[in-house]
Amino acid sequence: MRESWFQRRLIKELKEKYPDSIIKKVEPPPQGIPDVWIFHTNGKYAALECKKSAKEHHQPNQDYYVDKINKMAFARFIFPENKEEVLNELQRALESGR
Repeated sequence: MRESWFQRRLIKELKEKYPDSIIKKVEPPPQGIPDVWIFHTNGKYAALECKKSAKEHHQPNQDYYVDKINKMAFARFIFPENKEEVLNELQRALESGR
């Protein structure tokens, strides 16, 4: 599976699940910055870094930025193998007081 295909399908699914939110792909993202952002209607936000598989190489600074953003809001690496788990965590984070 290509990363771009996975990412397009993920964005489509996020837009269906959160129709009043803003879902944006940062293109091209600055080095290390996650490439998909969710700005929820309740003022919360999240960032997802798409990978085509769990074994995919991380680019320089990606781990740093995902960890840093996760301390402020919600951020994860997402790939087909963990997609459902991450989407469940995302939903809980957007609905919680975090």
